[in-house]
Amino acid sequence: MPRSTRAAPATAAATPASAPKRRASARVAGASAAALKKQKSDSAPAAPDNSVKSTAKQSKYFKKDEAAKPKRKAKRTVKPKDDYYESEDADGNTSDTDSEFWRPQAATTAGKEAVSKAVKQFAERRKTKLEAPEDPEEKELWREGVKTGLGPGKEVFIKKPKARDPGDTPYADDTLHPNTMLFLKDLAKHNERQWLKAHDADYRSSKKDWDTFVETLTEKITEQDSTIPELPAKDLVFRIYRDTRFTKDPTPYKTHFSAAWSRTGKKGPYAAYYVHCQPGAAFVGSGLWHPEADKLALLREDIDTNSQGLKTVLREEGLRREFFGGIPDDDDEAVKAFVSQNSESALKTKPKASSPTQFGKVSALHSTVQHSIAFSPEVTTDLIGTKNLPSPGTDSFPLSQGYDLDNENIQLLRLRSFTLGKKVSDADLLSPDAQDKIAALIGIMEPFVTYLNSVVMPDAAGQGNVASDSSDED
Repeated sequence: MPRSTRAAPATAAATPASAPKRRASARVAGASAAALKKQKSDSAPAAPDNSVKSTAKQSKYFKKDEAAKPKRKAKRTVKPKDDYYESEDADGNTSDTDSEFWRPQAATTAGKEAVSKAVKQFAERRKTKLEAPEDPEEKELWREGVKTGLGPGKEVFIKKPKARDPGDTPYADDTLHPNTMLFLKDLAKHNERQWLKAHDADYRSSKKDWDTFVETLTEKITEQDSTIPELPAKDLVFRIYRDTRFTKDPTPYKTHFSAAWSRTGKKGPYAAYYVHCQPGAAFVGSGLWHPEADKLALLREDIDTNSQGLKTVLREEGLRREFFGGIPDDDDEAVKAFVSQNSESALKTKPKASSPTQFGKVSALHSTVQHSIAFSPEVTTDLIGTKNLPSPGTDSFPLSQGYDLDNENIQLLRLRSFTLGKKVSDADLLSPDAQDKIAALIGIMEPFVTYLNSVVMPDAAGQGNVASDSSDED
């Protein structure tokens, strides 16, 4: 093979032989002493008091040559310029007093422990506050719209109250328990649906106590008046719910328990015995309260024609002693005491004209006829002629002009209710012999109820009750 005639480059001979490769540790060892000293000074913290020493050694294989590349300054949090004024000295160091505050601090356990301790203390204080009993007057959590102060997204679970502890007094069928009166007192203070819903256990135990009391009392009432049948409590006890449709009082519940005994129970046209259980306002009564128009007309007619029948009943010794305050045996005194108990609903003038009753059902028909005369006189005339009824206003069917103001019984004729009542103290109503006391009062009122029923009693038994039920449905 022929040799090349090209001359060799001149630099080839001048190029020294390549030095053997050295390890990274040797390169670091060969660094200048000044560079190593600067490296140590840079790695040392500026504030030795706040520094955190590390025991881990950094590998020399990953260290970079400080002489080749200048060290990069550590990034620190920049404080807004509007909040403080910062000046630099000749060495580039800041001279403001808050520089240490804005410098990132090394992670320590002291701060975490302080935060953990504060959280525990707050939790303990909050737990103590939640466990502390709340005054029901100050914090009524059952009421709708009450703020709990826990913030949004939090829920409060209210334990449903249990029925009151009966204590040393057990519940009995023939006596009323004191818890029943306490429930009625609480209901008078909190007459709201939310409250009663939250205290349903108290209501049910009190309602059951009253029902059993009424059932056992029925047996003793039937002994005083044989016309009273033994009916279940549901036919004698009135509901606790109020009818708020035609009243300005918006409270939804009655603040009392009550029951009535008549020949048809709590409903019907008959006079009844009545027991009212209310703290501080309990009483026992009887009679007819706001009877229907036809029954009221019958009573007024009987008083006008035979007033001595009612006066004789009112002069009974038991009535004068227990219900009239011990008045003397006198007709005027008895009438005055009776009228005073029914004056709230009495008329201030003489009663208006009423239809005669000697025609029976014919009078009711003529009441409808008189009402329809203003709308269709021809139809009314045809109706009367077809039924062969006497025309209103004639001698065969005279129209009543009412009662004169100088009538000797005008005070009784003005009444719209015929009732008797006697207050009973809470102690007597809760006493073990409460039923005996009530039965004794009912026995005294029995002649009065018998008189009223003898006047307003329908011809057919149960006929008035059917009419009453139908009117309730309407």
